[in-house]
Amino acid sequence: MMTTALAEKMKALIQANGPISVTDYFSLCLADPEHGYYKTRDPFGRAGDFVTAPEISQLFGEMIGVFMVHAWQRHGTPAEVRLVEVGPGRGTMMADMLRVVARLAPPLYEGLSVHLVETSPRLQEVQRQTLSEQDGRVAWHSDFDDVPAGFTLLAANELFDAIPLRQFVRTPTGFRERMIGLDAEGRLAFAAGMAGIDPSLLPAPVQDVPPGTIFEAAPAREAVMTKICNRLNDHGGTALIIDYGHMVSGFGDTLQAVRMHEFDPPLSHPGEADLTSHVDFQALAETAIAARIHVNGCVHQGDFLIGLGLMERAGALGRDKTEYVRQGIQAAVERLAGAGEGKMGELFKVLAVSAPAVDLMPFRAVD
Repeated sequence: MMTTALAEKMKALIQANGPISVTDYFSLCLADPEHGYYKTRDPFGRAGDFVTAPEISQLFGEMIGVFMVHAWQRHGTPAEVRLVEVGPGRGTMMADMLRVVARLAPPLYEGLSVHLVETSPRLQEVQRQTLSEQDGRVAWHSDFDDVPAGFTLLAANELFDAIPLRQFVRTPTGFRERMIGLDAEGRLAFAAGMAGIDPSLLPAPVQDVPPGTIFEAAPAREAVMTKICNRLNDHGGTALIIDYGHMVSGFGDTLQAVRMHEFDPPLSHPGEADLTSHVDFQALAETAIAARIHVNGCVHQGDFLIGLGLMERAGALGRDKTEYVRQGIQAAVERLAGAGEGKMGELFKVLAVSAPAVDLMPFRAVD
């Protein structure tokens, strides 16, 4: 039976101490110092296990750059700006954003400092290469708290899906925390633990939900959202959160692993597959409201990009190019903004928050 080094480590841990939570499994898979997925590889791009939106086309990062210029203008064009990206991947999105900012708003470009929050030394090195033209302008931080004080424009693309979550499973005695133990053959397997959940946190009464139903909660994600909101409250600015997930809290198991661009059973290759789950945007928005910050809105990624001028920019990019290049641009637009399987336009959501409250396109102002 095929196994991984991390799976063997987990089995020994479970044999010694009993089952582990989904949160602990998630954390070990991604961040174990020896065998964690993000500690041992560059997962992005075609050679990795998945492709993020900035790797599909420069159009994505350019639209984020347009949004940041717009937000800066709505905030009254402050002279000093911290442009922050949390979880910046290969640095591609930041490079595309900065190119647009330099072209559209030279005063903003001259007055900003770039701050990348990245825990992986391997990815930091990739980002240094991608952003080599920005020499002296970019600072790296392993902790968000280390970003210097000041007015902030922040982007987080596919950050929250990689923050561990908790799962609870409906049993005859109510919802119990979902754990990972060993089956009769000594393989990793899901089981129900003893810990319960406050019924008021569930989207529907327990008695209405069939046995085996999964509910996901992500206090660690909400803690990160609170930290971002507190910074904006303290220093002013706007944050843009982009990820795949749902706008309304509900039941369902969204824990998934991706390995070599294919879905993989979550317990099959710990440490060798990327582990994620869908982001509950309703929970993030409620967290922002609890932090007393203005929620500009939450929209589908396709609506967000098209509202900022994706089609016009794609047309300009394809002008005077060969038919082959234009087809490639059109395919990228479809993948970023279209609906349906393999496309990101509906699956991915975009949430914006700001302090003080400002109206931001393409979000509708709410009275």
